[in-house]
Amino acid sequence: MKTSLLAALALLTATATQAQTAPVKTKTKTETAAATTKTKVKAPAAAPPAIKPAPTPAADKVEAKATALTANMRQALNLTPAQAEKVQTINEVSVRNVETARLRYRTDLRKLNAVVDDIGQSRLAALKDVLTPDQFARYQRKREEKMGVPSLKGNQGNPVPGLPGE
Repeated sequence: MKTSLLAALALLTATATQAQTAPVKTKTKTETAAATTKTKVKAPAAAPPAIKPAPTPAADKVEAKATALTANMRQALNLTPAQAEKVQTINEVSVRNVETARLRYRTDLRKLNAVVDDIGQSRLAALKDVLTPDQFARYQRKREEKMGVPSLKGNQGNPVPGLPGE
């Protein structure tokens, strides 16, 4: 992990220094019999680095995560085979997008969080179209429990001093 991170950092540093090179000026002196002539020649500037395509995560890793998610949802929500197939597709797209965002925005956590939130919202919308209202409600409850969202029904901490507790 550290080795790959250091290699990536070295590659980025090398690319950054190449991108910041200025045009090179070369002076040449030509001596003739009567006079000396100075000529300035500009060497062509280094070409700007090509825009890199979006990094792509390993396909087997994406598929494994999506399959695990789908298997958990199939068991917890009693999905039909048709629903399971659609959910698998939704999960693959979402996992691929999240992993790509992690690779692309690993140095900009704010941007990464914003992109992951957008992916999560689009995944929820797609799942809402596939699942029945009862299944979606169960999915939302499990999701909120997992994410640590406090329920409105539960007692949230200690009662206020002077007021009776529930």
